[in-house]
Amino acid sequence: MDWPALLVLFAAAFGAATVLPFQSEVVFAAMQLREAAPLWSLVVVASIGNTLGAVVNYGLGRWIETARDRPWFPVKEAQLAKAQDWYARRGVWTLLLSWAPLGDALTVAAGVMHTPLRIFLPLVAVAKTGRYIVLAAVTEGLFG
Repeated sequence: MDWPALLVLFAAAFGAATVLPFQSEVVFAAMQLREAAPLWSLVVVASIGNTLGAVVNYGLGRWIETARDRPWFPVKEAQLAKAQDWYARRGVWTLLLSWAPLGDALTVAAGVMHTPLRIFLPLVAVAKTGRYIVLAAVTEGLFG
């Protein structure tokens, strides 16, 4: 098993889940094709890295939300309360789309909306893990 490669994959997956412009799919597929590690370990490492990167976005959202009383904050208090109520009832399921291109914004919004971590983490982990499982299957189908 190529431990430095797994560390690179973790870093790429972590960065890709933050608001930074990283991509982890190419790194994942390249490591899968060169068999840098067992496929299950690639999926686990990438999923953990990507999920933890989403937690950074969540924290950013919580931090941004603390500025709600500042004049520059783009949403009024009543609007935010209404949005938080809707999000708590229905919006948390959007976290299953956190794997998608705009998924980073959803994880920031989850922080702003005070989504409990006990709800946030499982939904995001399922989405992120599913993403890498599908990527592994597609890579195998195209190049295997």
